[in-house]
Amino acid sequence: MSSSNRWRRFTEWEERPLGLDRFAVEDAENGFSVFKSPYDPEPAIEIEDGKLVSMDGRKLADFDIIDMFIARHHLDLDAAERAMGMESAAIARMLVDINVPRAELESLARGMTPAKLADVVSRLSALEIAFAYSKMRQRHAPGNQAHVTNAKDDPVQLAADAATAVALGFDEIETTMRVAGNAWSNALACTVGAAVGRGGVLFQCSIEEAEELQIGFAGFASYAETVSVYGTERAFIDGDDTPWSKAFLTAAYASRGIKARCTSGAAAELLMGFHEKRSLLYLEARCLCLQRAMGVQGTQNGGIDGAPLTASMAGGVRELMAENLLAVWLGLECASGNDTRISESEIRVGAKITPYLMAGSDLICSGFGSIKKYDNSFNASLFNGEEVEDYLALQRDFEVDGGLRPVSEDQILGLRVRATEALAAVLQELGLADVTQAMRSSVVFASGSDETASFSAGQASEISAKIKDHGLTALDVVKALAKQGFREEAENLIFMLRQRVSGDYLQTSAIIRDGRVMSAVNTPNDYQGPGTGYRMTPERWQQVRNIRGTLSRAAVLAAESTGRVDGHPPFRLQSTGPARQGNDPREVVIGVSPAFAERLHQTTAGHPLSDVIRTLTAGIEEGGGIARIVRILHTADTSFLGLTAAKLAGSGIGIGIQAKGTAVIHQADRLPHLNLELFSNAPLISLDHYRAFGRNAAGYARGERPEPVIVPVRGEALGARFHVRVALLYALETELVDPGAKPVDVVAEFGGASA
Repeated sequence: MSSSNRWRRFTEWEERPLGLDRFAVEDAENGFSVFKSPYDPEPAIEIEDGKLVSMDGRKLADFDIIDMFIARHHLDLDAAERAMGMESAAIARMLVDINVPRAELESLARGMTPAKLADVVSRLSALEIAFAYSKMRQRHAPGNQAHVTNAKDDPVQLAADAATAVALGFDEIETTMRVAGNAWSNALACTVGAAVGRGGVLFQCSIEEAEELQIGFAGFASYAETVSVYGTERAFIDGDDTPWSKAFLTAAYASRGIKARCTSGAAAELLMGFHEKRSLLYLEARCLCLQRAMGVQGTQNGGIDGAPLTASMAGGVRELMAENLLAVWLGLECASGNDTRISESEIRVGAKITPYLMAGSDLICSGFGSIKKYDNSFNASLFNGEEVEDYLALQRDFEVDGGLRPVSEDQILGLRVRATEALAAVLQELGLADVTQAMRSSVVFASGSDETASFSAGQASEISAKIKDHGLTALDVVKALAKQGFREEAENLIFMLRQRVSGDYLQTSAIIRDGRVMSAVNTPNDYQGPGTGYRMTPERWQQVRNIRGTLSRAAVLAAESTGRVDGHPPFRLQSTGPARQGNDPREVVIGVSPAFAERLHQTTAGHPLSDVIRTLTAGIEEGGGIARIVRILHTADTSFLGLTAAKLAGSGIGIGIQAKGTAVIHQADRLPHLNLELFSNAPLISLDHYRAFGRNAAGYARGERPEPVIVPVRGEALGARFHVRVALLYALETELVDPGAKPVDVVAEFGGASA
């Protein structure tokens, strides 16, 4: 909307990414209630003669299938009397009390109805929820999970991207496909890629449940989390399921050594149209009680596909946090959502992940898009391949472990080459397809499928059909890898198959690191306040903080080690003796810092200092002045450089300039920081600006008041871009400061010629 009768800032706001988001109003009648709906039941329980009579206001005879399942398999009637009799506010305080053990709270949860559980966590602020989550999460060390997919279902790219995700530190990787028939090809490709560089990464192929189970039986998957659970009976029935059928399915997975989680999350019932006018939190509390009742290892919750809808409601992001807290409170492993992108606003995206980084989570994302947004067949994740380094920086900023680690370019290229070669060898050995060198090369260097020249979705379907029709298993892949010389990858894959037999990673919150199962059983979360719980080791912290773009003193010195900049001839300022007091009223002194063209040779804008001196001198001369250069040794402060230069100048006007490019025009009779003009944002200063600066200095010398030179700033985060380098540069400057030294006159020598 454009109108002259409107404050233009509103138009500008509408053009920002947030302007694409839409928000929902509270509307209980239509299911848009977050924490409390008028249709939610009040927490209540009746027990007579040791038997349940009613739960949350509903009599036993009126129970639906969800009530019945929760009553039979979740509720601990021995704990219920105490738990339901306690004030919800008192239990909420216990959740944030470091003196109340996690085991005691879990015991209470087993005696609480869904309405009671929801009532308790609804009393916590977002900060309190995050704190309680850090205490109640199951496993000691946090972890993370990646999506590995592409728009073509190209197995070569999948192998390379799976190896990349493994290198980044993901404990689990998950794939799905654009074409359902490509499931087997995708699974084989990711299995091979995940075995490159590191053993022990769990893998899931997300497809229709019966097909997924077959893929798991063949050894191409080690976990499953697409067992959907709902908070209303109609939603279950619409999906042709019941809590009992879901429990049977998870048992089938576990019986074959496949780790299983259920999927639920706020707004699922709303999206399906069967919300019963209940609040999102209450419905999710029912889902989580069901999952605990099923005996499943864990849950993927926190909105999941419904997260954008939940986030559109007031308090919705807090609700997503609250349902994650319910999950860990009930003793479930929690893959805490953060997969579906909830907003076009990067500010909202960053804010949403922050509590999980602070608190840690069994799996912070149940699908971080390790590939680019357009290649994510699950739809764009909260974080995607484009934002991996943003996430790494957040870990470093807060000194927290978000499950990922920086990787070097050489390391990634080596792994991508190895993964594509390994897959090509397997496909050839098993008679599935031939992969040319050109196909592999197009994938190794490609950021996404738009840049690849490998298999199409149709060709992937042919490979997938052969895998299924030939009855190939992961053991066949192991043999193919070993026969083709990929011994390490074969060992990594057979290691995972042995784990399937032992079943150790069927423990709650289990992941595999360094060949060892880590779970809530053998490495439980032991947070009990400051100084306890998970802390990064010095080695892990060194790994996390070693991101790209990190500057050191040595790197800055290396860049400044010569006066020859970008092919310019050598430039130096030759001393001619102590600086004299000028007497020519046209004279403007350029006061340079101690390291100017001595240790430092270019500004932060990249201008060689020789060009800066030439330009300033030319500007002074164009303005009718005479330039003299003085090196000032007792200070590196811009204001004092300028003031000292002004006091030496015959005109009483001086220019002070640091090697990094910051400059002032000063007058001899003014206070140190009351300059005439200032160039503070050195990275934005052009040579034309310096020339105009020189002209203005000459104008002041003539007694004029010229129009100040303004260097335009358009809101750039210059501090983030340059302050590290600036601080290191200034440290190099100040090391050369001699408080007792007097200024010296210098002449500029350009390639042996003086000027």
